[in-house]
Amino acid sequence: MRGLKKSYGRFAALRGIDLEIRRGEIFALLGPNGAGKTTFVEILEGFRHRDGGDVTVLGIDPDHQPMALKTKIGIVLQSSGMDRYLNVAETVEMYSSYYPEPRPVAEILSLVGLEAKRDERVLRLSGGQQRRLDVAIALAGNPELLFLDEPTTGFDPSARREVWEVIKNLRGLGKTVVLTTHFMDEAQYLADRLAVIASGSIVAEGDPETLAGRNRMQATVRFTLPEGVAPPDRLNVTPLPGAIYEMGTTAVTRDLHDLTEWALGVGVELSDLRVERPSLEDVYLELTAEAAAESSESTS
Repeated sequence: MRGLKKSYGRFAALRGIDLEIRRGEIFALLGPNGAGKTTFVEILEGFRHRDGGDVTVLGIDPDHQPMALKTKIGIVLQSSGMDRYLNVAETVEMYSSYYPEPRPVAEILSLVGLEAKRDERVLRLSGGQQRRLDVAIALAGNPELLFLDEPTTGFDPSARREVWEVIKNLRGLGKTVVLTTHFMDEAQYLADRLAVIASGSIVAEGDPETLAGRNRMQATVRFTLPEGVAPPDRLNVTPLPGAIYEMGTTAVTRDLHDLTEWALGVGVELSDLRVERPSLEDVYLELTAEAAAESSESTS
């Protein structure tokens, strides 16, 4: 997409977005409520018309060829309207019948790990199993591209992990996945690349490890010392309650070497020694806060 724009009256939901999503990758879209995520995804899916810019999805303009696009994509919404009294196999068979070249039902159930539940009614499935069935339905037409809208909202940790593994396996099938989520750990685990959208604009794009220079940001070294022992002033260490100390650094290897060299020289143990860099959530919160402040200034 190039220069993608969409407004509702005087409100600009998307403000000229330039973005490329690569074939075969899992791409995560992050952003606060009202940032433009839903509008963005619905334009790509062919359910909403843009006001300006160029968009192609699998070589198709969703504004002008929506039906051609719909045979090539699968969509997993936050909640589905499937018949709760059909069994798992019947459900997938029904949705498969809507497509010209569906994937075999047995193969789909195997891909999402529901072979043993093929004769189970939908209403008897656990939350994680129902989400697997949602993905099975999205795979029914053998799509090239899948859109997953907050796929694990409301799930317990075990069910979330189940769904994550199903999504990870889609990459092995050569599928492209566009994922919207509010969970930073989900984006960190699943996404090859991601973008943060705020106030209708992309404010950062990249892989989860290096987004917005995350890998170059100041790290924090934390450790505990025995009672009565304090590090030398030259290390510029800050004491915290409970005999805990921390040291901010952009040169982790050098400063960690100086710290451990001192500890070995005086014969003390650096208990609970750890190095922490800003998390994806830290970076996300900073980016969205900056975007919100700039948007507030521009409208005041």
